[in-house]
Amino acid sequence: MILVKKLSYAYSNKTVLSNINFSVSNGEHIALMGESGCGKSTLLKALYGLFDIEIGSIFHNQEQLRGPKFNLVPGHPFMKYLSQDLDIMPYTSVADNVGDFLSNFYPLKKKKRISELLEVVGMENYASTHVRYLSGGQKQRVALARVLALEPEVLLLDEPFSQIDNFKKHQLRYQLFKYVKEQNITCITATHDKEDVLPFADKVLILKDGKQKSFETPQKTYINPKDAYTASLFSEINLISEKALHLGASKRKVIMYPNQIEIVEEGQYLANVEACFFRGGYYLIHLNFDTIKIVSKSKFPFTKGNKVRFNAKLFRE
Repeated sequence: MILVKKLSYAYSNKTVLSNINFSVSNGEHIALMGESGCGKSTLLKALYGLFDIEIGSIFHNQEQLRGPKFNLVPGHPFMKYLSQDLDIMPYTSVADNVGDFLSNFYPLKKKKRISELLEVVGMENYASTHVRYLSGGQKQRVALARVLALEPEVLLLDEPFSQIDNFKKHQLRYQLFKYVKEQNITCITATHDKEDVLPFADKVLILKDGKQKSFETPQKTYINPKDAYTASLFSEINLISEKALHLGASKRKVIMYPNQIEIVEEGQYLANVEACFFRGGYYLIHLNFDTIKIVSKSKFPFTKGNKVRFNAKLFRE
């Protein structure tokens, strides 16, 4: 188990993390989510021991983890950390990169292990290719295989799919997180992409300006976001007053996602269509409702200037 207690950290008197508290059970997958500069990468580096913590503490199985002042080589042997600066060797083959940390005493076992890991990241057809000839996304996949090679107890990933094309990203996510779960590897992933979080994470830690907003399951975080900032990490959002929705006289805002604004013939509310955008499997409809700009998802297109009716579908636990 990893336990983070009252952790704070500052660079040059600028606070980057403030009073962070959470725990991760063995084999759990935790996502760190927030806008750029919110402290996700700094938190991963703190967990890995790349700098000294003066306020708060980090424990692994009840043993306190410390930084460079206490360790000759920064980092912890039971952890592997994949940063956005990929740690790979450009002038050797993909297979040699993945096998760099594996023992040569058992060549057949090493070869099998390399093949297994290359299959996990979808690079089995590039085993003999020199890394310098690969694209950025392919290099990122090689780096992922490298950090998995020694079967770390804890895996720290910083935006692990940022350079990978969408058509490869979906399959890689599934393959990687499935493998990590099967191997009972504790995984902490820093990301801004909801697709890394909603289907795969056991819990998500929301960060804003270095502060912890919430730490819950992805489902609870999505359905009951603490605020508009949290909701906006998952989708476009609508902020509609309770008064406008006839839920009372209050001007308090209700947070709603576009899929909760359902355009139907006999809808409760009336709005004007301002714009319509094709998004593949659906249309994103911009509406003007009671002088409020809102967004709806629809299976069908609508023309600017049309009047439509809609229902507001509130989530129920």
